[in-house]
Amino acid sequence: MSFYEKHCLPHIINFACSMKPILRKRQEVVPLASGRVLEVGMGSGLNLPYYNEENVDMVWGLEPSEGMRNKARSRLGDSSIKVEMIDLPGEEIPLEDNSVDTVLLTFTLCTIPDWQKALEQMRRVLKPEGKLIFCEHGKSPDQSVAKWQDRLNPYWNKFAGGCNLNRPMPELISGGGFKIEELEAEYLPGPRPINYFYRGIARQI
Repeated sequence: MSFYEKHCLPHIINFACSMKPILRKRQEVVPLASGRVLEVGMGSGLNLPYYNEENVDMVWGLEPSEGMRNKARSRLGDSSIKVEMIDLPGEEIPLEDNSVDTVLLTFTLCTIPDWQKALEQMRRVLKPEGKLIFCEHGKSPDQSVAKWQDRLNPYWNKFAGGCNLNRPMPELISGGGFKIEELEAEYLPGPRPINYFYRGIARQI
């Protein structure tokens, strides 16, 4: 791991993911989680204040970045939710089949290298009646914006720790064996190539 990835990138990601429009999205989706929750890409723990503790039994926080896990420590200490951190990537989920009630994805699928394998793992651990809650930025339906996303993506990817601007999130989730039951999409304030967001709920097919 480079100096940039270990010492600089966690601060950049934490700042970008805690901007007010992003926090508002977190406030909308995180309270929908219930039961035993797997949060894929917990990062610095920005979602922790928004869980409804009356509905959540526990949270597994999957986070491969040591720098992000270190930043999460203070929030873990402040949370009344039981959290077990797992220092593995989304492609490697060390949980039993059908052991999770809710999988939560917030601004994570854009970064996972093997997104298909990760979704297969999420589907494996999710109970048949469980739900996948997601809030992700991704490919815009506007051709002019999508072209800029494709142009900028190689540079953005290196700067933002593997994040991709142009992943078509609904198609990826559907291709991973899920049926999307609810879906909303919109631009948030800011540059359009990095601010087209999807929010929704999906279940296993």
